[in-house]
Amino acid sequence: MTAVKVKKICCIGAGYVGGPTCAVIALKCPHIQVTIVDLNQTRVDAWNSLDYKLPIYEPGLEDVVRQARGRNLFFSTDVDKGILEADLIFVSVNTPTKKTGVGAGFAADLNYVELATRRIAAVATSSKIVVEKSTVPCRTAESMRTILEANSKPNARFDILSNPEFLAEGTAIDDLFRPDRVLIGSLQTPEGVDACASLAEVYANWVPRERILTVGLWSSELSKLAANAMLAQRISSINALSAICEATGANIDEVAHAIGYDSRVGPKFLKASVGFGGSCFQKDILNLVYLSESLHLSEIAAYWRQVVEMNEYQKRRFAKKVVDTLFNTITNKRITVLGFAFKADTGDTRESASISLVRDFLSEKAFVNIYDPKVEEAQIWQDLSEAVPGTPLEIIKKSVTICNDALSACTNAEAIVVATEWKEFRDIDWQVVYDSMNKPAFVFDGRMLLDAQKLKEIGFNVTVVGRGGRP
Repeated sequence: MTAVKVKKICCIGAGYVGGPTCAVIALKCPHIQVTIVDLNQTRVDAWNSLDYKLPIYEPGLEDVVRQARGRNLFFSTDVDKGILEADLIFVSVNTPTKKTGVGAGFAADLNYVELATRRIAAVATSSKIVVEKSTVPCRTAESMRTILEANSKPNARFDILSNPEFLAEGTAIDDLFRPDRVLIGSLQTPEGVDACASLAEVYANWVPRERILTVGLWSSELSKLAANAMLAQRISSINALSAICEATGANIDEVAHAIGYDSRVGPKFLKASVGFGGSCFQKDILNLVYLSESLHLSEIAAYWRQVVEMNEYQKRRFAKKVVDTLFNTITNKRITVLGFAFKADTGDTRESASISLVRDFLSEKAFVNIYDPKVEEAQIWQDLSEAVPGTPLEIIKKSVTICNDALSACTNAEAIVVATEWKEFRDIDWQVVYDSMNKPAFVFDGRMLLDAQKLKEIGFNVTVVGRGGRP
C-alpha cells in the first residue's frame, strides 16, 4: 500500500472547529478542494453570506474565508455529495456532555458522531480516510470503524484517523497558521500508517515536519482530553491560591509571576480569574472523570472532578463577594456585568462564568445590565433561560437589560462586574462611568484587567480577584 494523495476533502460540521480548520487548510492548500457541509441551512448561509457575516467570530477568520471561498473552499448542505466526492472526510460534529441516561452530566454524547459515521457508510461508494476531529472519548474510533465496516459497500474500505484540535478561541487562526503540534493517531497497521501519511502530507504544506506528530490511535484520542485537563488544572490551581491571597493580603499576580519564573512551571495559564469556561475544558475533564470511573479508577476520577468543583467554587465565591461587599444584599440593586463571552475575542458563551454570575445575582433579586461587544442578544437570552430553567423568559427579562454599549450599561448601577477581559473595558472613560453611577460605586474586576489604583483615585471601591485588602 502507498499513501493516497488527497485531492478533495469534506468536513462534516461547520462549527467552531470544522469551519476555521478547513478554511485554513483550503487557504494553505489551493490544490485541494475543501467542502464544509452542515445540515443547518442558516449556518451554511452565514458562511456563504456576501457581506461575510460569518456564524463564528474569530480574529482573522474573515480574511481567510475571503481569500479561499469560491476558489477551493465551499460551504454546502449537500452532505451526501461532499461524502461521495471526498478522498478524506473530517468528522467535526458537536459532542456535548450527556444530559440524560447513562453517564449523564459526565459522558460525551456521541449521537452526532454516530449519525455522521453511519451516513458516510451509507453514501460512500469508494474508499475513504475518515478523520475524527471532534473531541471524543478514548476508543471512539473503534466504534466508528465497527459501524463503517458493518455497513460499507463493496469496494469501499475505510481507514480511521484521530486528529484532535488544540485551538484556543480568540487565537484559533494563529494557532492553525503556527501550531505547536499537529497530532495524528492511526492504527499501527500498514494501511493505518499510509492513511496517517496522507493526512500528514496535507498539513506539511505549511506546518514544519517536526511539528507533525504521529502516534497510536488511542494515544491521540486520550492526548486531547489530557491536554485540556492539564490546562484547566493549572487555572483551578491558581484560582485556589487566589482565595488564599485574598484572605492573607497577598497579591495573586505577584505570586503567579514568581511561580512562572520557575522554568519547570512556566508562566502560561497562571492568571487568576472568576473561572474558566468554553466548550472544551469542563466537558473534557468530565469525560475523563467518566472514563476513569468506567475503568474502576475511582481515585483518579475524584482527582479530576475536583478541578471542575474548584472552578464552580470560584464562580460562587466571586458572586458571594459582590453580595457581601454591597452590605450583604443586592436586592433591587442594579449590577452591571461587562462581558458575557467566556473569554475575549470570541462570541462563544458556552460555560461562561457570566452565566453563573447573572444567575446568582437574579437569585438575590438584583437587576442586571449586560453588555458584550460580540455576543448576540438572542444567545444571551437562550443561555439565561437554560440557567434559570424554572423561570419563564418573560420574567427574566423584567430583571435583565441587555445594553448596546458599556457606558449605558453602567448608568445608575450600584456595582460593575468585569467578567470578560475585553480590551475596550480597559479604555472606558471611568470618570464618566463613576459620575453616572449610584454612590458608593463598586467595581469587581474578575479578570485583573483594570488599573485598580486609578479607579480608586476616581472614587470607586475596587475589588480585584486574588488581591487581599491588607497592606
